Amino acid sequence: MLLLNSPLSDLKGVGKTTVTKLKKLGLLTVSDLIFYFPFRYNRFENAGSIADLQEGQEAQVLGYVDLINNRRSARRKMNLTEAIVQDDSGILKVIWFNQPYIAKNLQVGDLVSLAGRVSEQFGGLCLISPVYEKITNQQETSTQNLHNTKGIIPNYHLVEGLTSKQLRYLLKQVLPLAGELKDSLPTEIIQEYGLISLPAAIKKIHFPEDEAHLEEAKRRLGFEELFVWQLRAQLIKRQLKGRQAYKISYNETATRQFVSNLPFSLTAGQKKSGWEILLDLEKNIPMSRLLQGDVGSGKTIVTALAVLNTKLSNTGKTLIMAPTEILASQHFETFKKLFPENLKIALLTSGRKEANWQLGKIKASEIASDADLIIGTHALISDKVSLAPVALAIVDEQQRFGVLQRKKLSSLNGLNNLCPHFLSLSATPIPRSLALALYGDLDLSIIDELPAGRKTVITKIAKENQRETVYQFARQELKKGRQMFVVCPLISPSDKLGSKSAKEEAEKLKEIFPDFKISLLHGKLKSSEKEKVMTEFLDQKTQILVSTAVIEVGIDIKNANLILIEGSERFGLATLHQFRGRVGRGEEQSYCFLFTESNNLETTKRLEALVKHHNGRELAEEDLKLRGAGETYGFLQSGFPELKIASLFDYQQIKAAQTSAEKLIKLDPELKNWPKLKTKIGQIEEGLHLE
Repeated sequence: MLLLNSPLSDLKGVGKTTVTKLKKLGLLTVSDLIFYFPFRYNRFENAGSIADLQEGQEAQVLGYVDLINNRRSARRKMNLTEAIVQDDSGILKVIWFNQPYIAKNLQVGDLVSLAGRVSEQFGGLCLISPVYEKITNQQETSTQNLHNTKGIIPNYHLVEGLTSKQLRYLLKQVLPLAGELKDSLPTEIIQEYGLISLPAAIKKIHFPEDEAHLEEAKRRLGFEELFVWQLRAQLIKRQLKGRQAYKISYNETATRQFVSNLPFSLTAGQKKSGWEILLDLEKNIPMSRLLQGDVGSGKTIVTALAVLNTKLSNTGKTLIMAPTEILASQHFETFKKLFPENLKIALLTSGRKEANWQLGKIKASEIASDADLIIGTHALISDKVSLAPVALAIVDEQQRFGVLQRKKLSSLNGLNNLCPHFLSLSATPIPRSLALALYGDLDLSIIDELPAGRKTVITKIAKENQRETVYQFARQELKKGRQMFVVCPLISPSDKLGSKSAKEEAEKLKEIFPDFKISLLHGKLKSSEKEKVMTEFLDQKTQILVSTAVIEVGIDIKNANLILIEGSERFGLATLHQFRGRVGRGEEQSYCFLFTESNNLETTKRLEALVKHHNGRELAEEDLKLRGAGETYGFLQSGFPELKIASLFDYQQIKAAQTSAEKLIKLDPELKNWPKLKTKIGQIEEGLHLE
């Protein structure tokens, strides 16, 4: 007798080979299979006639096999199974590749249901590698269950040698057991939001009868995913409120003096965000806040206000952790200029240890004991470095760090076991629904405007036949004393990828721009080499910097007003937006050229979105429309919820899940009455620890 915890080897049609393949998908038991959801669906309407088929259509056809045989393709050296299928309206050619067994499964005279995309090849319309089902009862073709070729057909992520058709066959065996599943959602929540039961949702997500059933299932299962994630966020918030932090008093006189000495005025967004942070620091509960602002919006200055008040409160150090040595080094130089006196600043990375108040070599222990502000990479959380007491911990470009790294930084205990305040920074534009889903445990501050005087970067798509025109324009700008970035997808040439490499491009540009000095920057250079390259570019000793994606964040060269991006179709919109943010930081008009050899319609739409939109949030929404939640900005990386069903962009559902989670945590802070929910949260934690 099959049970939810029965091994999949108990199912019909599952031998040792199939068990091994299922195991690669993480499927060991019946329960695992039931919760292995489709990632997309084919929609095959009721069978139409062969005469009515159109090229490009997803279609289902019912017909009799007139001819079927196997042959060897001389050109491609593969087995071809070719068939002729007919109905009352006409005949259709069908071809399968490397599936010779089909000629044994189907015989001349069989009535078959075929489903797939209609192509125009071999002088007429045909179906290439369609899914097929043999009709066993020719008298009842309208009532026979066709699970692979009719209606809304689920497709699953697979491994080699396993098909969605096989998974559908296995699921048909086990789905009756879904009725034994117990809901983990509270009944009150199910009723409040009109959700269907878990067993009903499981059945409808795998084999929906229509679109309405599918949407019901997605809504129910998606809500539970978001609800569990929000429960976890609320538990983290509650834990933080139960801990004590350094109380950092607001020094109004010094803060006003610092702001008045700046060579520019703060924007309204900077003032508002800065005040929210300073108010948090005055509390003895650990701050947990995300500061989000577009590229060049001035997050560093807001951070400086927090650093200043932390120093003046004499409570403990400030740490700033950056994802790359280049960005950490830039922060080091920036803060040295902002605080030329009275603030001891140190830089600590795996390749470099330096302090601005002391020359020569310096040990990490000496930095830790003397510094007011320590800036570094992940080296800051090395077990070999003791940094206590830490009053304020800041993570820049925080989406680039895993949850555990951020958690370790924010939990550095100081005197009397006090916790630091925690501030995350992100230049990645985040729609409000996504921010709520990903950062439910963080309060959100947003800088939604750029400093006055910034000119919009003119962005253009460039094809290969326009290259010389772009180079001529670049040459004119370089002669005016400007500088240029050139970004390539690869470090070295690759025959497989066919993309331009930084090394190759740097050599080519030396011939094209012989009058200008060219430097090369990529991730495999040593720290000292990277620093030398960047310093020379900053000092205008070189005019053209050829780089890989290492310049995506943290490079601030005000004299650079040109950026050429090679193979732009290989980068996501967010990355391209970050690249573009490397220019436009000075007073001169800046330009971004997106080189692409692709004529793909979707690629063109994405690049055109970058030409049209310059606001990061608008781009985020556009990226969502064009690419979908699973791909947008690569958010689904370690430390973020890899949701199977829920949309990270359904604000209403996320908000409802958060509200429900808050209510439940208030009633039952330890989730003593909800062990299944507690288990699900534990599974999230376990997954994060595997990063």
